[in-house]
Parts: sequence; structure tokens; C-alpha cells
Amino acid sequence: MEADCSKGRLFYRVCCGAAVSALFFLLVPQAAFAALPIPSIQVGVGQATTPADVGVALQVLALLTVLTLAPAILILMTSFTRIVVVFHFLRQALATQSAPPNQVLVGLALFITFFIMKPVWQEAYTKGLNPYLEEKISFAEMVGEVEKPVKKFMLANTREKDIALFVKIAREKRPESREALPLTTLIPAFVVSELQTAFIIGFLIYIPFIILDMVVASVLLSMGMMMLPPVMISLPFKLMLFVLVDGWNLIVGSLVRSFGV
Repeated sequence: MEADCSKGRLFYRVCCGAAVSALFFLLVPQAAFAALPIPSIQVGVGQATTPADVGVALQVLALLTVLTLAPAILILMTSFTRIVVVFHFLRQALATQSAPPNQVLVGLALFITFFIMKPVWQEAYTKGLNPYLEEKISFAEMVGEVEKPVKKFMLANTREKDIALFVKIAREKRPESREALPLTTLIPAFVVSELQTAFIIGFLIYIPFIILDMVVASVLLSMGMMMLPPVMISLPFKLMLFVLVDGWNLIVGSLVRSFGV
């Protein structure tokens, strides 16, 4: 069992690495690769003699910190949370236990996330990262331009009630507009809104399958077959119902359309 778990974790990490690499090559134009020179890597430790040396060291430290937080950024600042929670509820409602497996659901959620977030990341690259690489804007301006489309996406999918909650908890001065909200306040409000929406969708998914379970249990009880588990009988009917309504197309399409930009 432990060997299977370790293999599953290894497979998950490989899939995540491959997905991130594929995303990078899809979003960055080929011309950008030609314009970027191949860097030379030099590793060394020396004493800083100027403030500029200290600044470079702090920039490297900040970059390593961002790379460490990359999984959390992918999960909490994108559509991934809502999608993976809805997929979990769907599998529980179908009572198929481990089918589809976690690797399939997480991989599908990742690529749907890339599909939904692609316009946001392309805008961030076009208006922020690309001008910075061409030395047209400063680093501070680049951060501001990259932040704008991400905040726009998060604000479009965050409830006013959740934003007000975290603004009140922060005990800070009320911002003049939604766009002026700091990310430290917007991110937790966005995550709470995503969980709320995912639970509502999960409740709606459960309703037809619960009705089917109740009908099967009533029929078995009326036939005196009380020792036969209703789940065993209702599972084929659930799968048939899900296939007849083209469930995957319906759920994935509804999930993608549920995100406002």
C-alpha cells in the first residue's frame, strides 16, 4: 500500500511539472525564446561591497520564495480550487470510490485551469512581463501590470460579502474601490467565495443521485430485500443516467462558464 501511495505521489509530481512546462511553452511566444539569450550559471558566495550587490541578493531570495509558493499560487489564485472540489463531490455522488482516480481528476482540473486562466496570463505577459524583458518598463511597473489582470479575475469571482468580511477583520482603512484592495485581503476572500460556489454546485450535483438512491432503497425495502445494499444496485443506474445526460460535457461546460472575467 505504501509503495502504491509513493508511486501515486511521484506520478502526481511528474504530471504537475509537465503541466507547468507545457503551460510555459504555450503561453510564451516562440519569438520570445529567440530573443532570450541562454544564461550562464555561476554559483558563488562572496561579501557584498555595494548596495547594488545587496539588492541583487534580495531579488534572488524573493525569486526563490515565489518559486516555493508557486503551488499555493496556482491553487489559491486561479480557478483550480472550485474545479477540483466539484470533481470530488461528483465522484462522491456517483459512489464510484476511486474512479476516476485522483491523478486523472487533478490533471483534468489543472488543464481546465490553464484553459480558463490563459487569457489572464497572456494579458499579464503582454502588458507586464514582455515589456519588462524588453527593458521598456521598470520592475515595479511590471509587478503592477501583472497584478491588474489577476486581480480583475479574482474580483469578478469574489462575493462582496467575503470581501467585506476580510476588510473588517484586517481593521485597515476601507479602500476607495475594489481595485484598490491589497492581495493579502483579496486572496482569502476569493478562496472563501470559491469554496462557497463549489459547495453549492456540489449540492446541485448530489440531488438527482440522492433521489435515485431513495427510489432504489424504497423498491428493495418493498421487495423485502433489506440485506442487499442499495448502493450496489443504484450504481449502474447512476452511471447510466450520467452517461445519458452527457455528464462530463455538462459539468465541465457549466464550470467553465461559471467563471466571470
